[in-house]
Amino acid sequence: MISSLERGRRTPQPEFLDAADELLGAEGLLKAAKEDVARAKAKARVKHPAWFRDYARLEGEAVQIDFYNNHDIPGLFQTERRAWALYEMRKPVLDDETIEQRVASRLGRQGILTRWPPPMVTAVIEEAALRRPIGGWEVQKEQLEQLLQLGRLRSVELQVMPMDRAEHAGMGGPFILLTPKGKPQLGYVEVQNITRLVTEAEEVRILAARYGSIRAQALTPRESLALVERMQRER
Repeated sequence: MISSLERGRRTPQPEFLDAADELLGAEGLLKAAKEDVARAKAKARVKHPAWFRDYARLEGEAVQIDFYNNHDIPGLFQTERRAWALYEMRKPVLDDETIEQRVASRLGRQGILTRWPPPMVTAVIEEAALRRPIGGWEVQKEQLEQLLQLGRLRSVELQVMPMDRAEHAGMGGPFILLTPKGKPQLGYVEVQNITRLVTEAEEVRILAARYGSIRAQALTPRESLALVERMQRER
């Protein structure tokens, strides 16, 4: 068993690490590894739904990701409690095990925001989506705080599309632009559980041009963070 552990063929159980730490006089060094082992096992259990795997792979390889969201917050920015609330209200209903897997999958993807080098991430989110208290006001307050923290990262630019805009280039619905390293930009559209990767060059060009207009019509990143701060103080 020890040989298999040393070769990486087996994962040590917490009881083994406790016993080995005491036997070898490691003074807590081996016991401390239990948290790393638990995180690795949890990551290994994360499974994306079949229809989402291609996007998840491309997202993980991207050097730039651009979001336009008109009814929700990008999954990369969501807190655990907000993600759970979203899946819990899904119709038809999902069982608890599926919800747990989906939430773990979503949180697992967020690791790309803190890796090095991180991808450049921009996002334009509708003000209405930020004001909707999915999961209740406590969950909402927590979510706004997370947006403030992420919006201050050098690799993230967060913008809010205010509700008083008379012109809006994003009325066609939400979409994502992905830029893989050394490869052409791609689009991704998801609506009512129908997903589509956009690879045709002209269609991607139109989405990119539309996104440029959306960003120009939205608040600047500085103005957007100031608005999120005011919204957080309202509750």
